[in-house]
Amino acid sequence: MVWPFKPQFRKQIARIEITGAIAAATRKRVLDALKLVEEKKFPALLLRIDSPGGTVGDSQEIYSALIRLREKVKIVASFGNISASGGVYIGVGAQHIVANPGTITGSIGVILRGNNLERLLEKVGVSFKVIKSGPYKDILAFDRELTEPEKTILQDLIDTSYHQFVQTVADGRKLAVETVRSFADGRIFTGEQALELGVVDRLGTEEDARRWAAELVGLDPEKTKCFTIEEPKPFLNRLLPASRVGKASGLAAGLNWVEFELTTSGQPLWLYRP
Repeated sequence: MVWPFKPQFRKQIARIEITGAIAAATRKRVLDALKLVEEKKFPALLLRIDSPGGTVGDSQEIYSALIRLREKVKIVASFGNISASGGVYIGVGAQHIVANPGTITGSIGVILRGNNLERLLEKVGVSFKVIKSGPYKDILAFDRELTEPEKTILQDLIDTSYHQFVQTVADGRKLAVETVRSFADGRIFTGEQALELGVVDRLGTEEDARRWAAELVGLDPEKTKCFTIEEPKPFLNRLLPASRVGKASGLAAGLNWVEFELTTSGQPLWLYRP
């Protein structure tokens, strides 16, 4: 990160983007950025979220860091095209949330998926011999069906994670737990509906969120600029023409999603899956 000479951070708003599926790489980048916001003493943070959610632990760590930071910094979250599931969880770590009327949000809940390739393996004549220390050591194994006791164990795990999610949204938005449960059934809703439900505070653009953040800390919204904290661009991006960078970025995004799907198989996720 290259910082401007003679920084005037107290007169600027920090800006951090959270885009794509939330996983370990997102957590590391965002936590580092939040640390810089605190170190440079920015008075406010604009948190732009355009994410369908992701892994539970990574979302929780980002949320916890936001809760700590907001003791010193005013935080306004701006929901973009989509801010669902884990994106909502992170968003309620901000003091205030702005969403576009058509933002896709909600999907409050937990999903866990595994692959059952038993029939395919039988057709090609492949089987596995498993030696394990306990009956549930290979739970969600891809070469067999789940047993009923295993389904019960996994459902208990999902229910616990779901309760954590609902409680956090209730605390962050100052809503009753039962109120949150009434719409936390995995459904998605628009930003306009989210406003009616109390999930967001205002409807508006990212620019509206920036202006609100400036007003909250006594800065002139007409003159106050955002300082975006981001990772240095990859070396390839600095060499290629813009058209080729776009193609390379699209390919990278596709590969990143495939990697996310593979590495999170069998994990509980706070993720909107269309």
